[in-house]
Amino acid sequence: MPTNDQEITAIPAEAHARLAHMRGTETQRGLFTSDLSVNEFLLIKEAGFEPAGLVVGSSIYHIGFQQARWSKNEEMTILSQAMYHARELAMQRMEEEARELGADGVVGVRLKVKHMSWNTDLAEFVAIGTAVYRKDGDKSFKQKNGLPFTSDLSGQDFWTLIQAGYKPVSMVMGNCVYHIAHQSFGQWFRTVGQNTEMTNFTQGLYEARELAMERMQAEAERDGAAGIVGVDLHEGSYGWNTNVIEFFVIGTSILPIRDDHHIATPQLVLSVND
Repeated sequence: MPTNDQEITAIPAEAHARLAHMRGTETQRGLFTSDLSVNEFLLIKEAGFEPAGLVVGSSIYHIGFQQARWSKNEEMTILSQAMYHARELAMQRMEEEARELGADGVVGVRLKVKHMSWNTDLAEFVAIGTAVYRKDGDKSFKQKNGLPFTSDLSGQDFWTLIQAGYKPVSMVMGNCVYHIAHQSFGQWFRTVGQNTEMTNFTQGLYEARELAMERMQAEAERDGAAGIVGVDLHEGSYGWNTNVIEFFVIGTSILPIRDDHHIATPQLVLSVND
């Protein structure tokens, strides 16, 4: 985790100007921007929130080198730490933009990773979402540290969550970059023409997923959340060795805001289109 506050909040002057224009004055907010669909936009409003503006955070990060042992299943800790830290920097800068807008949260957050064509050791990590604020001025939706909540839920899921008596706390994530041991010639030869489990692959991938899941759950517990919804597990190699893979898991941690969790009864809708 970064410790330098200036590093965390280093957003460009152009972003400060754009955000100040969108925030407007105490009596009149400026033009908002949003990547919400029309349906999501209306459901966000129905849930008691207004869009404040599109917020972005990014970090171009140099991914260090780590030599794996050919015949051993093991985590590539240098790569795991780099991939996590870069995403965290992007998220924190997005949160800082939302804070400047006076937002209570960020919805529909997406995290993207793109390796640079001119240097395979460099990757750009981007976090993007729509900052929102409560129409009634209720600040209880913010995190305990005063920062806006973050959520990767769609507008529809966000509305359903609020209606059911829960609130998002923060996006939580965990990752693990793992090296799967190579087979020796003898191991490979014994499997030729055989139906047999590849135990080194099974054990390695199982452990890597479990490490990523455990780290995501630890973040939610740190925030005092009751649970995590919308969990999504991604796999990627990003041009590393063919036996090196990253498992990245992300979700939205939540807390109840009332005791009765009433869920609206689904309604049947028949399309009249051909």
